[in-house]
Amino acid sequence: MSATEAAEHDRAEPPAPPVTGPQPAPGATPPQAPPLIAKALAELVGTAALVAIVVGSGIQATELTKDVGLQLLANSTATVFGLGVLITLFGPVSGAHFNPAVTLAEWWTARRGGAGVSARELAVYVPAQIAGAIAGSFLADAMFGAPLVKWSTHDRSSGNLLLGEVVATAGLILLVFGLARTDRLRFAPVAVASYIGAAYWFTSSTSFANPAVTIGRAFTDTFAGIAPGSVPGFIAMQLIGAAVGLALVALIFQSGRKASA
Repeated sequence: MSATEAAEHDRAEPPAPPVTGPQPAPGATPPQAPPLIAKALAELVGTAALVAIVVGSGIQATELTKDVGLQLLANSTATVFGLGVLITLFGPVSGAHFNPAVTLAEWWTARRGGAGVSARELAVYVPAQIAGAIAGSFLADAMFGAPLVKWSTHDRSSGNLLLGEVVATAGLILLVFGLARTDRLRFAPVAVASYIGAAYWFTSSTSFANPAVTIGRAFTDTFAGIAPGSVPGFIAMQLIGAAVGLALVALIFQSGRKASA
């Protein structure tokens, strides 16, 4: 091959870019996505554990002190640490949603061309999350000797609390999908747990921000409970908040335009 031909060959076939990041050993089986049943179990167990933490720490707090401020501090602290651990543990399996609002938002972004859960996964995740939330409420009551099913009498239907749920859920969706858009989901365990802990205090509703958890907390007449009559309003505001959060993500985290040549 002449020098001219060699030069033309090099221009026609540029060298492949170097491979970066850890690679499987030669002959090793490439990593496989977890089966749907594993994802469903991760969502069920994770949501159950989350609600058990929220309800159980609320019961413990009311037994230890009569100061409502200290009760909320204990409840929020336990939730922050517990949620961070659960996201770290189950994130690699199911994404650690534990929240129908997050799952619905991810399905919506997926159907519009982004990454996310499929319709089949959506249909499995949401029932698993709701069942897990109810089971977690039962578990917390059982651990503290409370009736397994006693509808909450804690009314949370006032307008300011409903506004608080819009704000809390919009902020959560903005955080989760903002991290995804900027390729920083590795920070989700700390970031999401920290946000929920803060939102306990800066929102009037103490930041349920989760339809499944809202349903589960209706089954316990304890510190963390919510009256069944208040549940539909909370869920409606959470879904509105999720839509607001997605709109903010689209506006704030826009893909940069390529510079003209």
